[in-house]
Amino acid sequence: MGALQLVSIVLEAAILALCLMAALNRKKQFMLGFALTFAIYVFYDAAKLFSVGVPELLLEGAFFVATLSALWSAWQVYSGK
Repeated sequence: MGALQLVSIVLEAAILALCLMAALNRKKQFMLGFALTFAIYVFYDAAKLFSVGVPELLLEGAFFVATLSALWSAWQVYSGK
């Protein structure tokens, strides 16, 4: 499972990069929320995979922030902003 999880982290990092490029180069500000979401996913998954010792409460809080930022971005897409 470790190898597959590592591939997933690399793909999440690629999505993060694409979101940042869309936000910065194409002026799609709603993509910043998706970038934050995937940055947190990379942090969360890497902390779990490499047993970094990040407190569980911090990971849970970060995951909640990721969910909120994805919701904000999805709302921005829906509302046409």
